[in-house]
Amino acid sequence: MASDKVSLKIIKLKILMKTENCKLKIIFLGTPEFGVIILEELIKANFKPVLVVTAPDKPVGRKQIITLPPVKISAKKYNIEVCQPDKIENYKLKIKKLNPDLIIAAAYGQIISNDILDIPQYGSLNVHPSLLPKYRGSSPIQYTILNGEKETGVTIILMTEKLDQGKVISNFQFPISNEKITYPELSQKLAELGAKLLLETIPKWVNGEIEPKPQDDSRSTYIKILKKQDGKIDWKKPAECIERQIRAFQPWPGSFSELEISNQKSQKLKILKADVLKQTKNGPFGVPGKTYLAPDDKIAVQAGKDFLVIEKLQLEGKKPMSSEEFLRGHLKLIGLVLK
Repeated sequence: MASDKVSLKIIKLKILMKTENCKLKIIFLGTPEFGVIILEELIKANFKPVLVVTAPDKPVGRKQIITLPPVKISAKKYNIEVCQPDKIENYKLKIKKLNPDLIIAAAYGQIISNDILDIPQYGSLNVHPSLLPKYRGSSPIQYTILNGEKETGVTIILMTEKLDQGKVISNFQFPISNEKITYPELSQKLAELGAKLLLETIPKWVNGEIEPKPQDDSRSTYIKILKKQDGKIDWKKPAECIERQIRAFQPWPGSFSELEISNQKSQKLKILKADVLKQTKNGPFGVPGKTYLAPDDKIAVQAGKDFLVIEKLQLEGKKPMSSEEFLRGHLKLIGLVLK
């Protein structure tokens, strides 16, 4: 009987928590898959937003097919109203009219003025995938991999219109044990951790149990917005750095080089997966970018230090293939210099 009473209390407590969660009127801001994971965890926890704000639909790929942002697809699945302003400032009156208790942002992609951020009574929270103040900006996950960090994490801040400079509400550290982790893998892991941290943080924040802490600006690192040209490989860099770039820039902007075979027009060669082959002798090293035949019939490319062994690649306009498959039809590649 005592056990039944305890179970009944737990059920009543869960119902009460769900009822309390429903009272919070939340507006969610986000665009890519990172935002989808957090949005869907909010919904599962009964923090279903009254409105989702995301980026406009845009043309994608060589055929320029109009594509919906992942967060929009998710919101529609749960029958949540969606708006997609070019500038969120244009929706200030709509947001004010909704009178939200809380705004939550996760990889939204626009600077938001204090006029909007200050509307909710509990302010506006942002889930950021780095341990702030390190890696402020739009590409923290990519630069975490690019720089070979051994640790990262997620930070929830009280947003201000200054990019990623708000006071810290909570954070969680995450050691990177997988030395070959890619951007999609790390992004998903940090989104899952961010969602868990957010669900733990919201009740404490709303109940006034958290004292926001200012960031130490002297320790801040700003990172630039990635552009397509950032994916071009500089073969003068050590192979270790190039291999990290390949993992960090998946799927965009990708990592690529230029290839010319038999005086044909230069073609873009994407490198999708690679490893490092250490050189047994100290320099001087060979010509950066020159290709060799590596063990197991793979392509090795001389870098500024060591070799980059290509495991998977894609010639422009062709399907991805292994290094061995590629060489069956392009053996003349060996001995050429990639640009």
